[in-house]
Formats: sequence, C-alpha cells, structure tokens
Amino acid sequence: MNATLLTIRMLWWRELVKFVRDRARLFGALAQPLGFWLLLGLGFHGSIRLAGPSAPGSYLAYLLPGIVVLTILFTAIFSTMAIVEERRSGLLQAALVAPVPRTALVLGYGLGGTTLALLEAVLLLGLLPFVNGVHLTPSGLALTLSVSVLTGLAFAVLGFVVAWHAASTRGYHAVMNVALLPLWALSGAVFPIEGAAPVLQALMRLNPVTYMVSALRQGLFGPGAAGAVGTPAACLLITLLFTVALLLLAVRTVRRPLPRT
Repeated sequence: MNATLLTIRMLWWRELVKFVRDRARLFGALAQPLGFWLLLGLGFHGSIRLAGPSAPGSYLAYLLPGIVVLTILFTAIFSTMAIVEERRSGLLQAALVAPVPRTALVLGYGLGGTTLALLEAVLLLGLLPFVNGVHLTPSGLALTLSVSVLTGLAFAVLGFVVAWHAASTRGYHAVMNVALLPLWALSGAVFPIEGAAPVLQALMRLNPVTYMVSALRQGLFGPGAAGAVGTPAACLLITLLFTVALLLLAVRTVRRPLPRT
C-alpha cells in the first residue's frame, strides 16, 4: 500500500513539476478557450437573447460555464498527451515493470491532470467579477468545484486510455479532436438545448458533457439557470457515474499488454 501511494504521489507531483517548467502549456490551455469566449461572446452579443428570470446578464455570461469546461478538457488532454512520448522513449515501459499495481499509474496520471485542470479552471473563474448575473453561493461554489474535479478526472483518464493505444501524438490529437469538440459543441455550452432541432436535442441529452456544463451553470447562476438541463444533484450524479465508468475503463486498459508501435 505504501509503495502504491508513493507511486501515485510521485506521478502526480511529476505532472505538476512538468507543468510549472513548461509555461507554454499554461498559455495554450487558457488562451484558446479565452479566445473562443471573447470571439463567440462578443460576436453573438446582440444576436442571441436569453429569456427567463434565471437568464444570465449577457451571452458572454451564458458562455462562461462552457468555456470553463473547455479549459478543463484542454488541460486534461495536454497532460495525458505526454504518455505517448513517454511510451516511445521507454519510460512508460519502465514504470510498468515496477513492483506496484498498474492501477497506480492510472490514478497518478489522472490526479495529476485533474489538479492541473482544476488550477486552470480556478484561474478562469477569476473573471467572475466582470460577468453580470453571477449568483455564487457557498453551495454553488461547492457544486462548481466538485463538477470541475470530476470533469478533469474523467477526461484525464479518457486521455490516458487514448494515449495507451496511440502510436503518435498526431494520432492522439486526431482522435481527441474528432471526439471532444463535438461533445463540447453539443453540450449546451454554445446554445441552449431548448432552441435546438429535435435530433440535436436528443443528442445533447445523451451527451454526458451536457450535464457537466449544466452543473457548472447552476453552480454559478443558481438552480434552474437558463440553459440548464436537470437539477444540480442529477447533473452531479451523472457526471460522477461517467467519471467512474471511465476510471474502470482505464484500469481495465492498463492491465492489458502495452500495444506495440
């Protein structure tokens, strides 16, 4: 048990050290979502109107929860992409033959990516004083932080699974772009589910990222906020189940032989 915990701690700390030494990762993970937020928010400022007593003050405010989720996704992806390089250099193979459970690798890499994602999400939430309509209570803050942690862990371990099979960073990027951007776009981050076409509404309700964005939206703007789907408890439960499912998938993956490249 001590060796397992030490391995998890070392991998977690190693991710933090790599992040601090590579400032380009901080800039890249924050600049792109921030650019999306300003471009879309200001571009559609006068075109999209949100009605209702719980509607945020502007389209920029409506976009913010989705941009926080996008930041978490990018950070988790950048953190797990290094696994592809470590696999090619032989470092991952050396870790696999160590006398510790392979589950420790999943938890170490996953918690490292989660910590980085949470740090960047907190930095982005520093914009809240400049956003109209925010109604952040202690329970809302707890919901916001909880769903941020679960979202970061879910996509960090998803990135671990993809990196385990990827032969190159180019292939890793291709798979992630094809999978993640549609998931994010169909999450209610950009437009409310109520105004979408019926086929898109069905896809959005089946999309687990929808409930991550919805939980963050209700954490920041209060229960029943415009564009939210389901109650805060239901959104948090769905996010938790999705995270657990991906953790089990990652554990099952790491117990298999490492694919040849």
